[in-house]
This record gives sequence, structure tokens and C-alpha cells, in this order.
Amino acid sequence: MNIKVTLSYDGSLYKGSQKQPNEITVENKLIDAFKSIQIDAKITFSGRTDKNVHATGQVFNTHVPDFWNDFEKLKIVLNRKLPSSIRLLKIVKVEEEFNARFWAKKRVYRYLVTTKNKTPFNAKYITQVTKINEELICDAIKYFEGIHDFEFFHKRGSDKDFLKRIIYETKFYKYKDMYVFKFKANSYLRSQIRLMVGFLLKISEGSLSIEDLKAQLNKEKHISKYPADGHGLYLARVIY
Repeated sequence: MNIKVTLSYDGSLYKGSQKQPNEITVENKLIDAFKSIQIDAKITFSGRTDKNVHATGQVFNTHVPDFWNDFEKLKIVLNRKLPSSIRLLKIVKVEEEFNARFWAKKRVYRYLVTTKNKTPFNAKYITQVTKINEELICDAIKYFEGIHDFEFFHKRGSDKDFLKRIIYETKFYKYKDMYVFKFKANSYLRSQIRLMVGFLLKISEGSLSIEDLKAQLNKEKHISKYPADGHGLYLARVIY
């Protein structure tokens, strides 16, 4: 039986979502939890998240024996086996052909920033900057919308040949003491969001301009190669 699982996790404790030999990852912990109830799980995530990147709405699919048809009980049992930094939120039965990665239509990420001093309790979950120019970022972020070749906004050396992506929606807004960058796209390249946010923060501080952004987005000049810190990034939702 093929199941779709929605989960959240604290990425600061893991070397990313994907299984890696001799490393602690989210997938390794999930596999261990399934093994503890005699399920040899083959996990397919909607997409990978890197070290320090969090999730509030990641999705994976895997197969379980048909007798595990009480999904609320399965969720409770697995959550007991998992560390508190990983929580399964919802389990549903899906078609046998369902693939969490290839069936995903859109992915929503949020990046959190504050101008206030970080505390020991939020240091791993938000990025601190000295100042924010809301109006400038609201103008600049819209240039990412549409179909673009993001060659200059991805980590070099990653195994991607097709570098075009569709960004359907961007948004920048303040929520209480936080500023939120929101991106909705079909998919993303490695470190793409962190590089985009990093560029926008440089525009906000005045060291780069919107003209610089357009030049890099059009691949006329590779101006900035510095990604924003991973701690502020969250995979918020996967849309099927």
C-alpha cells in the first residue's frame, strides 16, 4: 500500500533530508523508525532540503503492509519512534503510481529574517540582519517571477542540466517581529532560494541594485555568489 506522509522537522540537527552514509539525516531517522515496526521503507521525498534547512510541510511517499490501514495509529506509533525534531503530521493512502517528487506541481518556501537580536531559542531558526528596506525588497523580489534560467542562482557543481524554473509567486511581508520571503515555484535548483534571498538582502542594504539583479537574472553578469544563511529557510508546502 502506497502512503503519502506530510511531516515537519528541525533541519539544524541533520545533514539534510536525503539519506547519506555515516551521516545523520532526516531520511535515516525515518528509515530507522519504520524498521522498528518491521517495515523496510523506501522513502521518496518531494525534494531534498540541505543542512540547516527546516520543513513545516515536507512530503514523502513509501509503501507499507496493507494491515497498517489505521493511519492515525501508524502516525502515533512512528512519532513515538522518531526524535522530537521530526514530526509526522498526516498520512493518507494514495495511488500505487503516486510519486512524491514527480507528482508535485508546486513547492512553497519561506525564509525568515529579523532585525532584532537573536536569542538562544531562535538562533537556529531565523536570520538576523541590521536593517530592512521593505519597499525596495517588495519591488526587487517581483523580478524573480516567471520563467528564468537560474544558472547564476544555483550552487555550481550540482548535477542539474536543465536550469530553467517557473516561479509562480513571490511575496515579502512583515509578520510580528519577522520579515518573510515567500516563493512558490514548480521546483528549485540547489541553493537557489538562499542565493535569491542573499541578493535581495544586499539590495536592501544598498550594496547592490535592482539593475544588478536584472543583469544577473539575465546572465549578463555574475555579480553575487553569496547565499543567505540556511537557518532561516523552510519548505512550507508541497502542492499536488
